[in-house]
Amino acid sequence: MSEQIERINYMAVNPAALAGFFKVKTAITKIDAGLRALLEVRISQINGCAHCVDTHLAEARAEGETQQRIDCLAVWRESPFFTPTERAALAWVEAVTLLPSNGAPDTLYDDLRAHFTDEEVVDITMIVALMNSWNRLAVGFRHMPKQR
Repeated sequence: MSEQIERINYMAVNPAALAGFFKVKTAITKIDAGLRALLEVRISQINGCAHCVDTHLAEARAEGETQQRIDCLAVWRESPFFTPTERAALAWVEAVTLLPSNGAPDTLYDDLRAHFTDEEVVDITMIVALMNSWNRLAVGFRHMPKQR
């Protein structure tokens, strides 16, 4: 595969706009950091964002996530390693990320509400909105992960 060249360093071009993104990120406080990292990885996998997958997998590992669960995240429905609470959140973030094809079905919303408070439901949905925005920037401008 040929090397992808970054189109624009969007962080340098408009840091004031991105400051709002960082402010939103810090306002999302009701979701455990480990679950949040898994949700961000899954959203980024769906959107094909290599930079964000790399970033949030590192965060998941830092939060103590196991390699086996990380390896099975893309196939969480078929895997026995995720709790009903995590499954409800993963199903919701997938549906909201894929709105044109899935909508936001009542069954998924009701399952989410069975596991999370109103504040947590809003925070999970804000994670989806924010992560999808970051993915669109990184993919659109070809922001790639750095080799470690």
